[in-house]
Amino acid sequence: MDTDEVRRQVQVLSDRAAVTDLISRYLRSLDMAVLDEEWARAFHTEDIVAEMPIGTVRGRAAVLERVRRGMALFDRTVHLSADDVVEIDGDRATVRGAQLSTHVLADGTEGVFASAGHTETEPVRTTEGWRIAATALRVAWTRGAPPRLPDDMAPAHAG
Repeated sequence: MDTDEVRRQVQVLSDRAAVTDLISRYLRSLDMAVLDEEWARAFHTEDIVAEMPIGTVRGRAAVLERVRRGMALFDRTVHLSADDVVEIDGDRATVRGAQLSTHVLADGTEGVFASAGHTETEPVRTTEGWRIAATALRVAWTRGAPPRLPDDMAPAHAG
């Protein structure tokens, strides 16, 4: 194996580790509930498209608002990712995996709502590091009663 091939392989492994870390840190951040503009910049591109169970939105500010309002419906959460398959293609990547999300409702009932589904995320390399440019969570099953969405929080769709 020549030096260029070794460098290429090291770069792919380094990128794969950075992308995997991005996904893990993102899910962990949801459970920490510090959802502000710094959080949004740390994980998303300016023009992100996010398909979530509570709607599809476009743009970092819209994602921040939708995630902030959605997470406010829960008192505590645990988000887990598994079986992530990471494919690196230069400055772009695709991550396909499974996600299990457990939520304790913030409505005073201590009810638990769980969901599981499949994710597809498209990180891109930016000058600040890898960021999520597109993501989709498609729920396969749920258990427990979901929180009641406020009337003004009907699912939004990308324009």
